[in-house]
Amino acid sequence: MSQCPRWDALDVLEAAPGGPVAFGADLSPAGLLAAYRAGAYPFPASDDYTRALNEVVFADQVQEGRIPLVGEELADPYAVSWWSPDPRPVLPVSATHLSRSLARRLRNRLQWSTSLDRRFEGVVRECRAGRAPLWLTDELIASLVRLHDLGHAHSVEVWEDGDLIGGVFGLRVGSVFSMDSMFFHRAGAAKVAVTDLAARFAQAGGELLDAQRDSPHVRDLGAILVPREQYVQHLRHATRDSRPMPTAILPARRLARPTGSS
Repeated sequence: MSQCPRWDALDVLEAAPGGPVAFGADLSPAGLLAAYRAGAYPFPASDDYTRALNEVVFADQVQEGRIPLVGEELADPYAVSWWSPDPRPVLPVSATHLSRSLARRLRNRLQWSTSLDRRFEGVVRECRAGRAPLWLTDELIASLVRLHDLGHAHSVEVWEDGDLIGGVFGLRVGSVFSMDSMFFHRAGAAKVAVTDLAARFAQAGGELLDAQRDSPHVRDLGAILVPREQYVQHLRHATRDSRPMPTAILPARRLARPTGSS
């Protein structure tokens, strides 16, 4: 069994590509930030069954040292698995776009607007509502809110006549922004949130949006797959640019450039 108390002592590039890169229950703000800087993100067990399944499936690999434990020895490591997929889906901010069909629809939605960090906890809780498995636990949400207060976590909100209809949130590590989750109450609102995030992040020196998990949804926005090694190397060389992203409420239709697929 390999006990690794600090993320800066763990190299996720040594992990197998198809499973968790570590186990460990530390969801503190400092622990979360260190993990993201190392290229990993958490997936807390939603219930006792999931926690027990983690142990049954992966205990042998933990005992053999192929999957390290991160954090205090007294904590239950199987309560949280940590992931760093290989390959990794990323969206270069300069290439993130809306499809032509969504851009056309957006031009007619004059009442849609976007903002940054106006409703961070609200976006996080909307992303949790009705989801299964329930990986956005109360402990994780509390740490994310604290990281938001400290300026590391951010959200983009999409509004329609004052109602929150979509959003995305995640953590910034220099020129990389790792998106944890998104939601929508109107078709296309989540994609508008991501495209708006890319535009604001680019103005603050950002280069990459990390989508964490591959899906047709993020591919439609311009995501590409890169080797985990390339993603981690980018993280390690990411500038610690502290320029803030613009927070103004802006019309969403400005994002409707005639690019992308139909």
